[in-house]
Amino acid sequence: MVAGSPASGPTGVVAGPPPAVTRARTRRRPSGEPPPLPRELQTSGKWWLGLAAAVVVFWIVVAVTRRTAVAVDVLDNRVLEWFTSLRSDPLTTVMKAAGVLGTAYALQALWYGNLLVLVIWRRWRHLFVWLGAMLTVEVIASGAAELIRRPRPLGVEILGPWQGFAMPSRPMAVLAAVLVSGLYSLVPSGRLRQFGKLAIAAALLVTAVSRLYLAQDGLTDIVAGVILGVAIPLAAFRLLAPNEVFPITYTRGRTAHLDVTGRRLDAILHALRDQLGIIPLEVTPFGLAGSGGSTPLRVKVKGEPDTYLFCKLYAATHLRSDRWYKLGRTLMYGRLEDERAFNTVRRLVQYEDYILRLMCSAGLPVAQPYGIVEITPEREYLLVTEFHDGAVELGDAEVDDAVIDQGLEIVRKLWEGGLAHRDIKPANLLVRRGRVHLVDPAFAMVRPSPWRQAVDLGNMMLVLALRTDAARVYGRARRLFSEEEIAEAFAATRGLTMPSQLRRLLRQQGLDLHAEFTALLPMKLPSVRIQRWSWRRVLLTASVALGVIFGIAIAVSLLSSPL
Repeated sequence: MVAGSPASGPTGVVAGPPPAVTRARTRRRPSGEPPPLPRELQTSGKWWLGLAAAVVVFWIVVAVTRRTAVAVDVLDNRVLEWFTSLRSDPLTTVMKAAGVLGTAYALQALWYGNLLVLVIWRRWRHLFVWLGAMLTVEVIASGAAELIRRPRPLGVEILGPWQGFAMPSRPMAVLAAVLVSGLYSLVPSGRLRQFGKLAIAAALLVTAVSRLYLAQDGLTDIVAGVILGVAIPLAAFRLLAPNEVFPITYTRGRTAHLDVTGRRLDAILHALRDQLGIIPLEVTPFGLAGSGGSTPLRVKVKGEPDTYLFCKLYAATHLRSDRWYKLGRTLMYGRLEDERAFNTVRRLVQYEDYILRLMCSAGLPVAQPYGIVEITPEREYLLVTEFHDGAVELGDAEVDDAVIDQGLEIVRKLWEGGLAHRDIKPANLLVRRGRVHLVDPAFAMVRPSPWRQAVDLGNMMLVLALRTDAARVYGRARRLFSEEEIAEAFAATRGLTMPSQLRRLLRQQGLDLHAEFTALLPMKLPSVRIQRWSWRRVLLTASVALGVIFGIAIAVSLLSSPL
């Protein structure tokens, strides 16, 4: 676990300085050099996007130039006439079977199957990229068909079902998009995915030959549809859900925890050395069970002797989670103070680093910050702090009067420093060799309201009483706080204002510590109202409701017919 500063506590326990970390000379990344973990399309992706752009130009030329349209019709008719010259009853039966993937029922089966797997494995990132890519292909294909308004092949007998205009072939576009999206959202990277690419190419080729034989599509219709269906999902997954960042795995775990292997691990190792001058020897995930808003890591670094540092990996996924979390709280409870979401990942990690340094200067026992490491600009950053080996959560530690006094003094120092932690719970209070350390100040705020400060005191007393009793904590608290301040704390601390871990532990132990503390108080103040109604909350609630209804309507439309 992370640890605190070397300041002495109320009992005279002094934490020694952290082990010396060997520092190398930092390296500035030259202009134009890619970051440690860049997002890129790769060569094949650029080629496919180039082909898609060429198809769009081709559509425009066909739509506005009569001569080009006639030349394309002549080419397609000659190809279809050659295929129709091969027709026979047995071969027609085979071709109808070969083109089954291009039918509405087969496409719906592929569609629902892909959706079901992504939902079961809660691969939400891939699911939303998949839905976005499919919707984009459908919109572009339908728009192009309405713009060009090309009729079905003329002068040949069409043996299979068809609907709408011919250019581009919507069944081929949707089939290509479903197959490519399924490959990049369901199949792990490696040899299996390479085999999958060959299988998709074969499936598209067989389906294309079938549709040409049955005269359902022309050659240029099929080529345009396939290019569109391949290029858009390929670019979407490589840019928005690259395998190096969001690998395909079939093991359960929190979606907030990013994979720290492969290219990302190499990027972290190089970035630590180049940007902070730290020489990393080993990087391993650490404390994942207690973290939902970042990916916590323990990094072994070269020192005298070798020591450990604690890192929190923040990414765009954590930024979006923070936005949704705060939006949900606004809708359910009104606007609590300082519930505004961060605009960028850089701002999120900068704020936590700033709060740590502010708390250090205020004499609070928090982790010594070492700096911020950029992994991918505006997408991934690493916050590096001190690591305290051997520390245990307060909920698992032996709590005596010295520990109680240190916990209460933390709140007093927060008040005197004009700060509020806002997330006092057992997981954020660590004990090592009798010393209490405060960790995870991600939700902390500067110059909080008196209500926020009171909530910190109430939660601290409840946490300390979990391992002792209310009377003992109340007696020690009166040494640092007045009865009026303690009464205010329990008037402000209830329900929502308690961290979820604290509420869960109180339920598990069958305790009503809030009532026990209230019974000890010589006075009882009225409860502080938490709900905050405003026009902003009403309008935001209405907007979200309309957005949900609109989204459900679109989803039902897409799910009912991918064609």
